[in-house]
Amino acid sequence: MIKIERLQKIIANSGICSRRKAEELIKKGLVTVNGQKATIGMLADFSDNIIVDGKSINKEEKVYYLLNKPRGVVSTTSDDKNRKTIVDLIDTEKRIYPVGRLDYDTTGAIILTNDGELANILMHPKNQIERCYYAKIEGLITKEDINLLKKGIIIDNLKYTCKYVKTKKYDNNTNTSFVSIILTEGRNHEIKKIFSEIGHPVIKLKREYFAFLDIKNLKSGEYRKLNPKEVKQLYSYKR
Repeated sequence: MIKIERLQKIIANSGICSRRKAEELIKKGLVTVNGQKATIGMLADFSDNIIVDGKSINKEEKVYYLLNKPRGVVSTTSDDKNRKTIVDLIDTEKRIYPVGRLDYDTTGAIILTNDGELANILMHPKNQIERCYYAKIEGLITKEDINLLKKGIIIDNLKYTCKYVKTKKYDNNTNTSFVSIILTEGRNHEIKKIFSEIGHPVIKLKREYFAFLDIKNLKSGEYRKLNPKEVKQLYSYKR
């Protein structure tokens, strides 16, 4: 049975680009279906002749990777400064892209895939997917600081709330604290912003796990494929 879906979803599932980018291309008139200019919300299936910005799409095998991102690598598919990207670290001919981002100097767990539908599930705030970080910060973090982070702080009219915060240790010689923290949204620079806001700038940052996926058995720069059971479990986060 042929599965009919919204055009932008089919494009995303093909691995050419994200759903959001697909919508932009449709609006710009760069997508056709069976020779006709496409519109937002149009229904189609993979048996149709779909051309995206001059490229014909075909349904391709989905691939899923968990990478322990090293420091000094950008979380994009390309970089105008010619820096190494996380895509460069994965040995595949598929067009994959990262699910969310980690800063240039942040290390740890990040998923890469060509499955646009799953990427949208994992990045959407409503699905409340846990991201656990281990941070080295300046100064001695107090109980009051921790309570404030749990209660939530406002930065640039946005509220940042931590699901879990715990001090792991304090180094008196360097006046630095080591903190474990769990968030459920993937905003840009969120960890650095919230600690800076309470007077404890981040020195080092590592994402220890994303959802239930950790990097305990992966060295910096190493990656592995996710198995079907893990992919199914990630899909179960959809609300």
